[in-house]
Parts: sequence; structure tokens; C-alpha cells
Amino acid sequence: MTNTQKKYIKNTFIYLLLTVFALFFVIPFLWILSTSLKGDAQIFTIPPQWIPETFHWDNYAKVFERIPFLLYIKNSVFISAIVITGTVLSSSIVAYSFACLNWPGRNFMFILVLATMMLPIQVIMIPVFVFFKEIGWLNSFKPLTLPAFLGGGAFNVFLLRQFFLSIPKDLLDSARIDGCSEFRIYWNIVLPNAKPALATVAILTFMFTWNDFLGPLIYLSDQAKGTIALGLGMFVGQYVTEWSLLMAASMLMMLPMLLIFFAFQKYFIQGFLMTGLKD
Repeated sequence: MTNTQKKYIKNTFIYLLLTVFALFFVIPFLWILSTSLKGDAQIFTIPPQWIPETFHWDNYAKVFERIPFLLYIKNSVFISAIVITGTVLSSSIVAYSFACLNWPGRNFMFILVLATMMLPIQVIMIPVFVFFKEIGWLNSFKPLTLPAFLGGGAFNVFLLRQFFLSIPKDLLDSARIDGCSEFRIYWNIVLPNAKPALATVAILTFMFTWNDFLGPLIYLSDQAKGTIALGLGMFVGQYVTEWSLLMAASMLMMLPMLLIFFAFQKYFIQGFLMTGLKD
């Protein structure tokens, strides 16, 4: 067997394996799409019907009739925009400090920041809730948005730090010799060269914020301030769940994430590939 044939067989096996793994993610999506177009009588038929006998496109219209879906989208977009801005700015500043500045205890503080990733959210949920209650932030968007400006999260700091370490130090030193301030180096040199990493952080932050259910559930009590994730819960009752409308609302909720991912997937993948593990 020639090397060309071995390479062909190897590539074929890899593509088949990747196809099998892809099906694990595609099949649930197709099932949600199929269920969103079914009537209640077709959802639990055995054997399952992947293609509905009658396409109920009105399920999507009913979503907007049952809940204030547009209002929830507006609230979710508002929260996501602020959180993305705060996370990208604050995490990049902290990462720049860890990667490009020399100061006493830098490595210890970085390890301490990474250690916070091991804290389950259940450990800090009650103290943080009590803190926000004492300062009068409950039933507002402040607990969901303003903390994003206080560091941006340990994972995002780690991701950006590793990327910033790949920027040649000679480039930064040359800028310092020319009289650039540290902020100008950060803003005009480091950030423009870190677009893939920044895009990765922005996409991951958007996905987390857009899908966040626990945060709005804890801090928001006014229905008019609800998010799209809370809106999905309104189709789940104590005794009855409107599965077709729930799946239709889920499809509408997934659509922005799919569009953003496919539009910026080049930067998303490049951000992970170029991050590396440089110390």
C-alpha cells in the first residue's frame, strides 16, 4: 500500500469519525425544528415523525401572542451588549497587566485568579444576592451587567493573557522607547493585534449571556424586565407543557447565536488556535 493510499484511508476515517460526532449535535437541532412545526397530536407519536404531516407555521406567530417576545428580545440584546462591552474591555486590561507588565506578585495573583474558576456558582450565589439586595440593585439590570466591568471573568483573562504573550515583546519595548504610555500600547498596539482573541471572548460572552436563565430568574421580579430565557419558561406549566410553542421559541432564541457564530467563526477558531500555551 502506497503512502498516498494510506493517507486517503486515514483522511476518510477521520472524516467519518467527525461526521458521527457532528450528528450528535445536529440531530437535536433538527428535532427541535421538526417539533416546532408540529401539532400537539404529532409530537409524541411512535415511531417519531421527523417530517410533520402538516406544517404548523402559525406556532411561531403564537409565540409572539402568548408572551411579550419582542420585549424580551430587546431586554436580552440590551443586557448582552453591555456585558460584552464590559467583559471585553475589563478582561483585556487585566490580561494586559498579567502578560505585558512586570510587577511584584504577578504570577501569584494570576494563579489566584485562575483558582476562582474552581468555585461553584452555588457557593457565591447567596452572598452575592445579599450584597446586591443591600445596595438596592434587585429587580434591575445592574446585577446582570455592571459586574462585567470588574475583571471580565477568569477564563477570559486567561484566554487573552495567553494570546497577548504571543505578541513580540520587542514590539512593545520599541513603543516604550518611543515614549508610548502603557495605555496607548494596550489600545493602539495590543488590541488591534488581538482581534481574533477579542472576537472569541465576545462570542462566548454573548452565548452565555443570551442563554443565561439563573441570573435573570434570581434578580428580576418584574415581568416587563424579563429576558428571552425567562420567556421560554412561561411555556412550561405545572401540569401542561406547550411543546410545539416551546420549541418554536427555542428556534427563535437560537437564531441570533447561529448567525453570529457563522458570521465570525473565522475569528472564533483563529482565536483558539493562536492562543497557545506560552508562559
